[in-house]
Amino acid sequence: MNTLIRSTARCFRAGAVLNIPQVDRHLPYASARLMCSADIEKNVAEMVKKDKVVVFMKGTPAQPMCGFSNAVVQILRMHGVDDYASYNVLEDQDIRQGVKTFSNWPTIPQVFFNGEFVGGCDILLQMHQNGDLVDEFKKLGISSALLDAEQESK
Repeated sequence: MNTLIRSTARCFRAGAVLNIPQVDRHLPYASARLMCSADIEKNVAEMVKKDKVVVFMKGTPAQPMCGFSNAVVQILRMHGVDDYASYNVLEDQDIRQGVKTFSNWPTIPQVFFNGEFVGGCDILLQMHQNGDLVDEFKKLGISSALLDAEQESK
């Protein structure tokens, strides 16, 4: 119940407006939560479009707080991709749940390229191993450091 009250209060502070007939005493809470969920998903949609590469992770690139998030950071680092947006889902439970709902993917980390959901750690690792990640970076206008190193060695 406390979570529901905090969530509703957060929505009101964010400017959510409720126009609900007082028929059922539980309806306002449920509607406020639905309205806020829509706002959170809208925010997530805007967040994933802000940068070419966006990562929702536990922790930060400088200090990942789980092994899967660390693996994503290391893969990006191997390819020389340092210019990406990262969001620490441990700081905001609404964003944590919102990105899961938005992508319809249950786990964190989550990686987006040009606003499109790519996958989590397992997908990024697979793409790295089979070479697809280099091609995806090319589409984004990002030159992979691994490809550059390979070309220099020839």
